[in-house]
Amino acid sequence: MVQTVRLIIFLFIGLPLCGEVDLGVDTFFRKGHDKSYRNKRIGLVSNQTGVDKRLTPTLDVLRKNGMKVVALFSPEHGWHGSSYAFEKVKDGAIENLPIYSLHGKTRRPTDQMLKGIDLLIYDIQDVGTRSYTYATTLFYVMEEAVKQKIPVLVFDRPNPINGLIIDGGMLEEKWRSFIGYINVPYCHGMTIGELAAFFNGEYKIGCDLKVIPMKGWKRSMSFKETGLTWIPTSPHIPESDTPLFYASTGIIGELGILNIGIGYTLPFKVVGAPWIDANVFAAKLNSQKLPGVHFFPFNYRPFYGSMKDKDCHGVLIRVTDIRCYKPTSVQYLLMGILKSLYPKETKGYLQKVEGSKKRLFNLANGNDEIYRIMLNERYAAWKMIAYQQDERERFKKVREKYLLY
Repeated sequence: MVQTVRLIIFLFIGLPLCGEVDLGVDTFFRKGHDKSYRNKRIGLVSNQTGVDKRLTPTLDVLRKNGMKVVALFSPEHGWHGSSYAFEKVKDGAIENLPIYSLHGKTRRPTDQMLKGIDLLIYDIQDVGTRSYTYATTLFYVMEEAVKQKIPVLVFDRPNPINGLIIDGGMLEEKWRSFIGYINVPYCHGMTIGELAAFFNGEYKIGCDLKVIPMKGWKRSMSFKETGLTWIPTSPHIPESDTPLFYASTGIIGELGILNIGIGYTLPFKVVGAPWIDANVFAAKLNSQKLPGVHFFPFNYRPFYGSMKDKDCHGVLIRVTDIRCYKPTSVQYLLMGILKSLYPKETKGYLQKVEGSKKRLFNLANGNDEIYRIMLNERYAAWKMIAYQQDERERFKKVREKYLLY
């Protein structure tokens, strides 16, 4: 009888049968944190993902509770999240408030933008990978806030991949950029609030930082298990599990050698090209027995973007066990097996890759060693997967003091 009732509740309400998570924006007012900031002039760094658990925009929540917001700041993709990757976004306004774009003429708030602001609040949903620029925007805001002696509050949100997966290379200093600003693995297993504390502590920023933690979030949780509604963070991150697949194919996409589902209905969940044999590719990938994943032969035709209107053959990525799944390792296995099966096509393409594509690939990896291995090593997959394993282990120890959950 109890199970029947639980099933009925699930069917009618549509929420997972586990405890709901309270976001930082929810706990901020419930625990009375707001009392210290009642008379402050606030600059809010946010976008369409800045909502409370009931989907009320953070801007409205702040104003409803008597807090004075005087300026808004938006990251890549704009305040509404509708702009495409790398697109410059213009300043704007909403409800008589200026919206300063931090992905337009400048990626840092200027002295003029910060004039008259007493407090900066950051509330944006991140996707859990180093290359997604929302985290870098926070770090830039923190650095500029220090110069103006402005405190920063971060309303914490879940890492949608989960708080356990650590995978991929570290960031080498010479490849530090807007798509990789701090030395953490590509998949770091930290929330945005934990990352802010890590940045402040490890880089000695000196920001007057306070992270407002969530309630009820566990590191093992997928986003679906939080009971929260996923708001697409950008045009090609439509679903709550997309960040996991973005971490599994996004770096490959920088090279342009494969279509990674952008322009099709499964962004980041499929990879393919006209010259691949889907069955052979899938069989070879599965024979490597990488834990937690199965590759299904898949054929599709992108509607737009890379390889538009071309029949692509490749694989659909299926996660079989999230407890041992390694997203960046999946990327490197895909790349390495591609080279093993199609050395002529792969090496010929890599030798021609120059300029922005090669640079973006290296920036996303945080190093140029992965490109070198891919280009020169005959059996590249497992060498790329093992790269910087010792550094990842050291990172795990460093990050412990910044974990909130």
